[in-house]
Amino acid sequence: MLWWALAAGGILGSLARYGLSLLQPSMGWPWATFGINLSGAYVLALFLTMALERWSLPAAVRLGVGTGFVGSYTTFSTLVLETLHLVVRGHLWEALLYLHASVAGGLLLAYAGHQTAMGWIHRRGQI
Repeated sequence: MLWWALAAGGILGSLARYGLSLLQPSMGWPWATFGINLSGAYVLALFLTMALERWSLPAAVRLGVGTGFVGSYTTFSTLVLETLHLVVRGHLWEALLYLHASVAGGLLLAYAGHQTAMGWIHRRGQI
């Protein structure tokens, strides 16, 4: 059962990433991947915090959404490849900015996702 959840989530996450990547021109700053990875960091932290701290979800749901959907939606390999393309085209500073903004932004948005979930949990506990 777990592998079905993982496969279903993976298919949906890959399709979402592909659809969003079509909105981006092929050259220049890789906005689609940047937005996908940042939003994925936020959603994963929010979902897993809620799943572990508040919701009683089956392992298949956690695996399907977390590893399957968000794992295939976000993409480290594309981040690295797009950074390499910027370097090869002579845009070293843009490549470094993209790489650092992706990592720092991902960390900040993961923290924001966690804090959002914890705020919901604590607010709900006070009602």
